Amino acid sequence: MKLTAELSLYPLQEAYIEIITAFIDNARKHKGITLVTNAMSTQICGDYDQVMALIGQELLNSYNTFGKQVLVCKLIPGELAIR
Repeated sequence: MKLTAELSLYPLQEAYIEIITAFIDNARKHKGITLVTNAMSTQICGDYDQVMALIGQELLNSYNTFGKQVLVCKLIPGELAIR
């Protein structure tokens, strides 16, 4: 099954742009997903298990590297046109 996710990351530090950029850069390394960013959020589309694994892995990585942060995530079953 395909899954589309919309993510907004809110680091609880002053240097928030660096943290958000690192999260997105690491997420782009995952194969088999479509990732699009804009000024408000990041949209990811792909296989359900791959998208969920990406979110879990990169949130844990970001938390371990940068500390506390909030991730707001909307999950939409199916493949939406995010390009």
